[in-house]
Amino acid sequence: MRNIDIHIAVVEDDPGLRDLLQEELESAGYRVSVFTQAEAYLDDEAVHSSHLVVSDIRLPGMSGLDLLAHLQQQSSSPPLILITAFGTVDQAVDALKHGADDFLTKPLDLEHLLVSVERVLTFHQLRSEVEHYRQSQQQTHQGPAGIIGSSRVMRTLYDEIDRIAPVEGAVLILGESGTGKELVAQALHQQSQRADGPFLAVNCAGIPAELLESEFFGHAAGAFTGAQKARAGLLKEAHGGTLLLDEIGEMPLALQAKLLRVLQEGKMRPVGSDHEVEVDVRILAATHQNLEAKVKDKSFREDLFYRLETFSVKVPPLRHRGDDIALLAEHFIQAVNRQQNKQVKGLSDEAQELFFAYNFPGNVRELQNAVERAVTFCDGDWIKPEHLPARMQTSVTDEVTDAASASTQQWPSLDDLQADYVRKVLAHTKGNKQQAARILGITRRTLYRWLTNDD
Repeated sequence: MRNIDIHIAVVEDDPGLRDLLQEELESAGYRVSVFTQAEAYLDDEAVHSSHLVVSDIRLPGMSGLDLLAHLQQQSSSPPLILITAFGTVDQAVDALKHGADDFLTKPLDLEHLLVSVERVLTFHQLRSEVEHYRQSQQQTHQGPAGIIGSSRVMRTLYDEIDRIAPVEGAVLILGESGTGKELVAQALHQQSQRADGPFLAVNCAGIPAELLESEFFGHAAGAFTGAQKARAGLLKEAHGGTLLLDEIGEMPLALQAKLLRVLQEGKMRPVGSDHEVEVDVRILAATHQNLEAKVKDKSFREDLFYRLETFSVKVPPLRHRGDDIALLAEHFIQAVNRQQNKQVKGLSDEAQELFFAYNFPGNVRELQNAVERAVTFCDGDWIKPEHLPARMQTSVTDEVTDAASASTQQWPSLDDLQADYVRKVLAHTKGNKQQAARILGITRRTLYRWLTNDD
């Protein structure tokens, strides 16, 4: 930005100094407006167009500090340089603590003034560009249905969603608890031809077994005690849309058989009814369990498993998502800030190191809960280790030692030890992969492969 494009407002009641400031700044190529009182500046259109304010602290009426406080209440305020003839260290510290960008004392060193003006303007322009970049990056880090993540494993997941969403077949969504399987289901629905239809989700483990059939298939009036009115059921309510069956592994075998018929023929029979009804619904099923193992022990139907498994996606655990941990932490910090009307800036270096070192067995849900707790207990600008749950303050080395000594049944595998050690090194380097690779004695490409390798 050229100086002629920069508008500086000068608020000074001393006419001699006011004229001197105007002459000096205009000689440097800036556009300048002058005011004798802060109130006059705030009432002028200049308040909306100025890129910088240079103001005396002692003014008739509103003081320079009052002007600073008033400007800071605005959503977008210009930087402020304060000038005073009573320059003490305490006054300078107080002004800077309240948000002033610089503090100059009389008699003014005009060369120092121009250096200060250029420095403050440059800093704020850079900060604006960084904020713009951060916002644009945050948008690029956001996947379908608001999923946050830009790691390689997440980009692979987005590609799978893009390919599977238009297909009409059932989809099996696999992943540990807390990884965001329901968000993936919503993304599949939103990018499908059924996006205008309903999206319903039900947790199979959260409904008593004796009520599941009625919940899914509905019932006729009088079908059982208490069934005074007919009910359509979830499959019918989701007609034309998508139904997510979360924790599908908890569904009783008898109900699995009826669900398979819906998938094969698009028909169902409500409880207590003599007539079948047609349903047009896409089934998505999610689970953190090993369904193949359940097929082997006869607790899950083999034919239903293969019907669901034709299209399947695996949501990666958080420990395999690398820098997504920092992205998610920032996203949740801002969300909690809005909820609690706070202005926590982010994680301190020490807290960030703990985040990178921690295994997050509860995945994204655990990270979200940890951030909510941390922001709640944080009284300053930065989240510190003491604001985090106690379990996160335990070092990775201690976790590995505890796991190994618990019993011979719980000794970690070499892959687990490698993964834990890599996380520890990344925590030490604060996420710097190039430095971490150098410490580990491997190439950065190998490090990325280790970080994104599935269980």
